[in-house]
Amino acid sequence: MSPLTTADADLLISAAHRAAEAQGVRISATVLDAGGHLLAFRRDDRAVLIAGETSTRKAYTALQLDTPTADLVDAVKPGAPFHTLPTALDRPLLFIAGGIPLHRDGRLVGALGIGGGAPGQDHGFAVSAAAESRLA
Repeated sequence: MSPLTTADADLLISAAHRAAEAQGVRISATVLDAGGHLLAFRRDDRAVLIAGETSTRKAYTALQLDTPTADLVDAVKPGAPFHTLPTALDRPLLFIAGGIPLHRDGRLVGALGIGGGAPGQDHGFAVSAAAESRLA
């Protein structure tokens, strides 16, 4: 299995920004490797400032749980199994749609997080970028 590379990360970032631009949305995109280390980040000039932080936290959350953040939203609501998980770690998790794990040959190699649009839009941009880059 080959790890996620900076070339992969650049492709993901570009694909995510193209998908967002096509809908007139300004985003931030973050790519982390399997160890949670930053491989690539880009924020559109007019993206809301918090988008940088949310894209990174979404990527980290998707990586740690190997699950799209869109699939975890209900799991952290009061009374749900992971209700206390967002505050259980030193590094904050973010359970808002827009983070997805990245796989190659069936193995987790990293994660992509998108922030700046509505949660459903961010998730769609991430899925589109991963599919284009063949890292779904």
